[in-house]
Amino acid sequence: MLWSIMSKPLDLNQLAQNIKQWGLELGFQQVGITDTDLRASEPALQAWLDKQYHGEMAWMARHGMMRARPHELLPGTLRVISVRMNYLPANAAFASTLKDPTLGYVSRYALGRDYHKLLRSRLKKLGEQIQQYCGSLNFRPFVDSAPILERPLAEKAGLGWTGKHSLILNREAGSFFFLGELLIDLPLPVDQPVEEGCGKCVACITICPTGAIVEPYTVDARRCISYLTIELEGAIPEAFRPLIGNRIYGCDDCQLICPWNRYSQLTDEADFSPRKALHNPDLLELFSWSEAQFLKVTEGSAIRRIGHLRWLRNVAVALGNAPWSNAVITALESRKGEHPLLDEHIEWAIAQQIEKRNACIIEVQLPKKQRLVRVIEKGLVRDA
Repeated sequence: MLWSIMSKPLDLNQLAQNIKQWGLELGFQQVGITDTDLRASEPALQAWLDKQYHGEMAWMARHGMMRARPHELLPGTLRVISVRMNYLPANAAFASTLKDPTLGYVSRYALGRDYHKLLRSRLKKLGEQIQQYCGSLNFRPFVDSAPILERPLAEKAGLGWTGKHSLILNREAGSFFFLGELLIDLPLPVDQPVEEGCGKCVACITICPTGAIVEPYTVDARRCISYLTIELEGAIPEAFRPLIGNRIYGCDDCQLICPWNRYSQLTDEADFSPRKALHNPDLLELFSWSEAQFLKVTEGSAIRRIGHLRWLRNVAVALGNAPWSNAVITALESRKGEHPLLDEHIEWAIAQQIEKRNACIIEVQLPKKQRLVRVIEKGLVRDA
């Protein structure tokens, strides 16, 4: 396939191969190319919004169907280059953290440097390399930075298929990877989607602590622990607090239970290595952080954007779910009066602690968590 730019003939098939090789050299594990036609995704997106499954994420409703129309973000866009980059660290310690209720569990994607800047920088370099090769090119990189349906694009580009938990799954890499897109104005040959591999499996649906996967491929964000601990600005609904356990930022349960993540690949990026203060952290230590300490530890981290107040809110809930301890009650009492939102969660946590003390309750893990830990220890030995 030949194409001319400023009278310069281009072999687009060769260019597509070059782009994929350049992407690998920049640290992406896979590069695919697709067109901009996402009309098939619009009905499901509209139905999801109509049911208010986006919760307080008003920006999702505000941009509406633009999310399914990449060409409106960069006029003249003909193709989307979709990339993925592994983020799983070598010492993930999934099970050992989840089964110790005195530790805080942080979703493993957030343990290292904020991925947005890293991926966007690499995508920009890829765009510049294509531009230099072609002589002329309009491009724009995206990493969760614009209203775009990145998962349907990744699926069309052959990076994987959409699992019933709504994440992209890859036969050789599971789902522990980030996605990014580069919009360009060249009619490159496109890749083909891969065959889906979920079959009749519903493990992700049944393991979800809060029942957030309300039907296959549909997540009600308002019930999702990742939403509750990251996106929700106000009080966490009381009914969900006991189910959150010790998860203080995000949740990986639906990925951990997935059989395909037995093939997950470790990251090559040193920037995604866990920060010591965030990896298997003691809840009491986290709850003692001042705002200055929080900002210092989370500098350059995705966690920083939730702010100190919501961080303490999340940790307070986890302390309420921890085994009874005088030290826990003392710590909770010490932060009373700092903010009404925090006070509400502290009062709830103290009530949970007192109930355990009075009933002499020994900490018992919820059945779903027990099952998840067993699956991790048996099937994900490397990452347990």
